[in-house]
Amino acid sequence: MILPDVLTPGLHLVLCGTAPSRTSKEAGAYYARPGNLFWPTLHRVGLTPVLLRPAEYPRVLEWGIGLTDVNKTEWGSDAELSAAGYDPAGLVRKIEVFQPAALALDSKNAARAVLGRRVEYGLQPERIGPTRLYVLPSPSGRARNHWDIRPWEEVGAFVAALRAATAGLPGAKTEFGRNSRFG
Repeated sequence: MILPDVLTPGLHLVLCGTAPSRTSKEAGAYYARPGNLFWPTLHRVGLTPVLLRPAEYPRVLEWGIGLTDVNKTEWGSDAELSAAGYDPAGLVRKIEVFQPAALALDSKNAARAVLGRRVEYGLQPERIGPTRLYVLPSPSGRARNHWDIRPWEEVGAFVAALRAATAGLPGAKTEFGRNSRFG
């Protein structure tokens, strides 16, 4: 495993990439490559109230967000990864165990590996148990020609609504919990 999963039960959102870049592997941190829009985008769309540095990645749990990758054994660009390194079944098992409100696959390559079909950005018709599935444009600098923040804003709005719905409910877990009507 190149980078450890950042997962716990009851998350609002798990963000899943394809695999760490060389820079992320060397830094021991998610989305560490200069020019990657991941951390600024999380802040811009309201998923984190502060702009995190890659080394601060475990802090995403503070806001009910988790991190993982479809390929946990290799690193590099998508073109450098082997088909054998992808583990969509393992990802599905993790999501079944942790049951976040949503899983967002942050590249079409990751999404195709998991869903086994062509994908478009946004909310997908499939679910993993109660978990909604989204496909987001890759924040990688290498994928800049496909960048569109709107699907990220959609996920940010979903999480904001979830946070608002759970914030004032009696007995609700306001930090990591979720209201069952969103499941």
